[in-house]
Formats: sequence, C-alpha cells, structure tokens
Amino acid sequence: MRDFRDAKAMAQTLRESLTTKAVTISYSESLELVSRMLGVADWNTLSAMLQTRRRDTPAPIVRLKGSTAVYPAVPLRDFVPFPNASFPLFVARENTVLALNHAFEGAREMVCAIQRDATVDEPQFADVYEVGLLAQLVELERLSDGSIRVLTRGIRRVGLRSFAATNNGYRSEAFELPVSPPADAPDLVRRTIQRFEDYAAAHGLLMPDVWLFLDQTRDVGHIADTMATRMKLSVKDKYELLAILDPVKRLEKIDALLDVSSLPFTPAYGATRRRALDLADRRRHQFATLEHLLLALTEDGDAAPVLQACNADLGTLRQSLTDYLDKELARMVVETGAAAPTAAFQRVDRRAALHAQEVGNSAVTGANALVALFPETRSPAVRFLAEQDVSRWRVDKAIAKASAEDKG
Repeated sequence: MRDFRDAKAMAQTLRESLTTKAVTISYSESLELVSRMLGVADWNTLSAMLQTRRRDTPAPIVRLKGSTAVYPAVPLRDFVPFPNASFPLFVARENTVLALNHAFEGAREMVCAIQRDATVDEPQFADVYEVGLLAQLVELERLSDGSIRVLTRGIRRVGLRSFAATNNGYRSEAFELPVSPPADAPDLVRRTIQRFEDYAAAHGLLMPDVWLFLDQTRDVGHIADTMATRMKLSVKDKYELLAILDPVKRLEKIDALLDVSSLPFTPAYGATRRRALDLADRRRHQFATLEHLLLALTEDGDAAPVLQACNADLGTLRQSLTDYLDKELARMVVETGAAAPTAAFQRVDRRAALHAQEVGNSAVTGANALVALFPETRSPAVRFLAEQDVSRWRVDKAIAKASAEDKG
C-alpha cells in the first residue's frame, strides 16, 4: 500500500462488495473498517501514517538557526484558527494548492497566515498579520471542481518573518513565540465559563464535548482558545485574541467581550420587566418566574408583534399563562415582601443582552428577551410557546424579516 489513495480504494472495494451481499455501510464507515483491518485505531491515524511514509519527491522544510523555519503557507481570508482545534479548509488559489501539495509530501506542517483584507487575491507579506498558526495536516481530499478540502489541526502560535509566493506555492518563514508559564486564575475561569454558558445558549451552540473539557481542565490558555474558536466575532477581533500571548490576558479579553452587564434595557422592555414583577407581587408570589415574564411580553411593543408574526394566538397564550400562575404557583404565595426574579429569569436577562449585542442593538428589547427564553427548555413558558407553534427558529425568522423591512 503506497499512500492514503490506496487505502481509500480498498475501502470503496469493501463497500461495494458488502453492497452485493445486501449489507450497506457509509463510505466513512468503510474507511474505519479498513483501518481496523490493518491494525490501526482509526482512519485519521492510518492516513497520517501513510502520508508520513511517503518518500516520493518530498518538499524540503528548511530549518534555520535557532527556532526559525520555512514552511508551506496558506493565507486565510475570513477565518482565524486557534491551537488545539480541528478545522476544514477549502482552497482553490493556485499558490495555496501548491503549498498544500508540498506540505503533504513533506512533514505535513504548514503556517496559516490571516489576511488583513479578504479582497486581496494574491497577498504579500504586508497583507497578512504578524502572528499566525502552525498547523498539522490530517487529510486531503481533491474535489470535483478542482479545489481541495483539507482537514487541519492547530498546533501553536508562531510569528511570521516573511510570506511570499514561490515556485512551490506560498512559503512563510516563521519563528517560535515565547510561551507563558502555567497560570492559575480560578475566579476568572469560573466567571468566564458562566458567561460563556449564557453566550452558548443565546447563540444556540450545542457543545457537550466542550462543557466536559471546561469542567476538567485548568489550562487557562486552552480554555481561552476553546472559547475563542466558537465565538462569533469579526476576523479582526478574533485575530486580536490569537495575538495575545499571555493566557490570562487572553481570557480576560474574552471575559470582557462576554460581559454585557452594561448594556441598558430599552424603556419599553424596562417597563415590561417591571410589569412581570408586578404580576408576581399582585399574586404575592415569592419569585417572578419566566411565566410572569412571558405574560408581560405578550403586551410588549417589540415582543408581541414577533409573536403575532409567528401566528400565535395572544389571547389563548395569555389565558394559559394566567391559569398557570393562579393555579400552579399557589405554593409560592408569601405574606409579605417583593417578588425576586428567579435564576432562570436572570439568565434570560443576560442572554437577551448577548442577543442584542449580536444583532447590533444598542439596548435590550422585548424581542431579545423572547429569543432568550428558548434555551430554558424545561420551563412551562417554553411549553406554552410550543403549544402555539412558536419556536426559536420562527422567532429568529420573524425578527430578521422585520429588521429587513425597517431597513428597506
């Protein structure tokens, strides 16, 4: 077996043979089976082993004095990768394709250089940022349109001393950046993770593997890079995070980006929140719940039109909520004292601010709060919305349509 193409051919033959025996498996499953038949744990490992063994005209990686080296390089227009993250790249520019080919024929390492301006088709050194990412190439796939898809994993940050097109494609002279000693910042980590949980819920990010990692690690830099990889930020903002070498300062920057506590409520939403608290106070409820909030939102100037655009029957929704508050929450009645927002109510406030920030609002509206309700999947409020066939997707669509009409 010469390279990964032979292994793929074997996988295709296996798949076709099984099909004739009425056994159907996917192409990826056939790759995994071939890997195990050859005594290797998985396809990615086998592919890497085969690529490493190739000896036909390897492209030299020039090791220079000290910790400087010349690598094949890939300019990235609108994407900023981080260490320890796996990511696919789709490339079509001739010099980029040449660089990838030589990287795979050599040590399977390359430099990812982030372009300052995505519109530049043939970037030079002045067109890329000073800090890039050294990456390991895992698998290359040639697509029918002539472009290449490559699976890549980030290794570490590097500084760039040069970036230019050569006969072998883009090349970059890169140097090692100073590594900060391990840091311990438990309070910062705890606060940032809590804010990132709100951020993930507000943006509908499902990341069970990430939560497990964040629960188990104390590596501040890895935590920061894991969050930065998944945050929806501009290329400039993401690059600023990549360029911060001190892990504590990097996490502090992320914490500041996630902190939306200073974002004000619009007067209309401020009145809606007070109305929710009043609904609880009038019933002498100890807490103001999401059901109090949703009932108030049915009369909010920003949220109510969104609900109507989703074809919700506001009268029926109000009656369902009122019945629930009067009958199901009787146990929450206390003799004196003002109602306090529940933890879920407060989470909705934080997520509403994050959603307002995402859509470019200068203040939090009732529509933002309506969106922020949906991650509370166990609440009766979300169940009552579902009974009206109101989902997060439909609310987002209604808000986007209203925004487009306002701009038009």
